[in-house]
Amino acid sequence: MLNNKNIRNISIIAHVDHGKSTLADRFMEFSGLIKPGDHEDQILDNMDLERERGITIKSRPIRLQFDDLTINLIDTPGHVDFSYEVSRALIACDGAILLVDGTQGVQAQTFAHSYAAIDSGLDLIPVINKIDSVDVDVKNVSNQIHNLIGSTDDEIFKISSKTGEGVKELIKALPSLINPPKEETEKVNALIFDSYFDSYRGVVASIRVFGGKIEKNTKLKLVNSNFTFDASEIGYFDLELAESKELNFGEVGYVVTGAKDLSQIRVGDTLVLGEDEEPVILSGYKEPQPTVFSSIYPSDSDDYTKLRDSLDKYVLNDASFFYEPETSSAFGFGFRCGFLGLLHLEIVIERLEREFDLSLIVTPPSVEFKLIRNNDEELIIRNPSIIDKFTDIKAIKERVCELDLLFPKEYLGPIIKLLNEKRATQIDLVYLSSSMVKLKYQIPLLELVSGFYDSLKSISQGFASLDYKILDFENGDLVKLDILVNGVVVDSFSSILSKENSEYIGRNRVKKLSKLIPRQQFDIPIQAAIGSRIIARETIKALRKDVTAKLYGGDVTRKRKLLEKQKEGKKKMRNIGQVEVPKEAFKEFLKE
Repeated sequence: MLNNKNIRNISIIAHVDHGKSTLADRFMEFSGLIKPGDHEDQILDNMDLERERGITIKSRPIRLQFDDLTINLIDTPGHVDFSYEVSRALIACDGAILLVDGTQGVQAQTFAHSYAAIDSGLDLIPVINKIDSVDVDVKNVSNQIHNLIGSTDDEIFKISSKTGEGVKELIKALPSLINPPKEETEKVNALIFDSYFDSYRGVVASIRVFGGKIEKNTKLKLVNSNFTFDASEIGYFDLELAESKELNFGEVGYVVTGAKDLSQIRVGDTLVLGEDEEPVILSGYKEPQPTVFSSIYPSDSDDYTKLRDSLDKYVLNDASFFYEPETSSAFGFGFRCGFLGLLHLEIVIERLEREFDLSLIVTPPSVEFKLIRNNDEELIIRNPSIIDKFTDIKAIKERVCELDLLFPKEYLGPIIKLLNEKRATQIDLVYLSSSMVKLKYQIPLLELVSGFYDSLKSISQGFASLDYKILDFENGDLVKLDILVNGVVVDSFSSILSKENSEYIGRNRVKKLSKLIPRQQFDIPIQAAIGSRIIARETIKALRKDVTAKLYGGDVTRKRKLLEKQKEGKKKMRNIGQVEVPKEAFKEFLKE
């Protein structure tokens, strides 16, 4: 039996692209699990998308053996959209390596993840990475880490996860810096911190055992959902799943549940023996709630069934993704989908197109609103086009979030100007060092998903980093903007906006759409409207045949008569004609 005092469950937490996947590679090499040069880089990032973008999307645990020490390492994502993955990992860990890029210093998500780890009671080990780089500034970054968690210079490890310099010293120090697992109870007790769907074995749950011993074929149950199953297979996470007869307290491993639906196995739920009537409930975490919503439709309407089947399969491996059917006058049948953020939206769409060979039309991202009716009934609205069903609206509330920004001080002026344009309210401004500024603002989530990140990166030349936390609903001065093509509202273009920006956005949308819709045999008015008030208009002029070309002289009334006849025909055509907007025009318009 394994000595539980020689187990350490750790996580690597860091900002995007600070080298955590590369450090995980070095850990695996030094443990002998893989040979140097005998594998591709970032071995825990097994999706093509993760490699291409240099980000971790899905956390993955691995067991490493160093002589008499066992390290269960859980690689975590760094991007704010996947912070729910980080929260899962932290629950299962006893300590964490706080990895900071020595060329970039402390970033916004370094702050967020550090505080989350401290709140979870984890032992933190500060590490400066990339010391082999010519741009490294160890002294300045050490000061930033000191301001963040109070570490002194001699407590901070200096490594290069690329070359392996300093990594062995870090591994040797882990047992003395991170406490071994504590047994919470003598009864069987484990926490599910992740799960994925296997088409042959059903849902495979990743667990951390907090008490007792789980044996193969034991009858287990989930406390919250009351789902019971026989543990047909249990084991450890090596490079492949390694089957075992038992999992002891303090260990991290997997259980094959046989469940056919990912929703049956809730992450954060407590796993106990089937006959346990008084289980000890472990503190899990709340289910991730979607904050950004968008509609997706197949480019070819015949592919609707294929899209539906693809979503049914995709959601089995991404429990945070939400979708429901909807119809649109412009696109036909599709789905309204919920995402954790803009990057999550981008990743899901790209995975659907790659893995299921789909061509999709995606509407601009929106957020949810709270609609207050005259009788004080509250409704959550996720699709702007359904607001017209209600005529007794007292108020519309929008979701706000708390925004943390870190950037060099020379960008302070332009960034504050951008925040003011986005209706943000300042909460705090702190100088972390002589060169770095930290801003805390409250901003409507609607503004955050409307190109804020691109604007921030542009004006800060890529040096600014951000992290955000979703708060509650607050009153906002909001209006619904509709786009009309030939007098008909195109529901998929409807959106809820702040009143002060609505006219500017309406004019831009009308102008853009007027360039994308091909000319017809009659004039096509493109209008932006708030309620019954038209705030912008463009007209696509009709294609005209030169009906006077056959004239070779004579009275001018002959020419006028032909033009009037043509005019009457165009008017009649406009009344009975319908504008077929090509899918390509929709795709281009929705790229805003």
